[in-house]
Amino acid sequence: MLKKEETKLEIFGFGDEGEKEDKTDNFYCLVNTTKSPDGIDLKKLSMADPRKFDEVLNQMGCILLLRGDEVEELINRGDISDNDLHQSLYDLAVEEEIIS
Repeated sequence: MLKKEETKLEIFGFGDEGEKEDKTDNFYCLVNTTKSPDGIDLKKLSMADPRKFDEVLNQMGCILLLRGDEVEELINRGDISDNDLHQSLYDLAVEEEIIS
């Protein structure tokens, strides 16, 4: 099983250039660092064919990708904690058998 130390949490935003900060969509990505030590290549990801977006993320080691509103909902429900978001998302991925 993949250990927490073999993962990292990356937080990045996507939005149209020139948009206000609050219009940017934030994403939380749990990354397998044994597969992709450098994490997510945002330049490559932004140029990916939308039909192959999931495939590109998988190639970059993405284990779990959540939007900011999904993370907020999980926090509000008590499913994860924002005190240690990396640990919480790792534990969620194990619990949901995404990491096994």
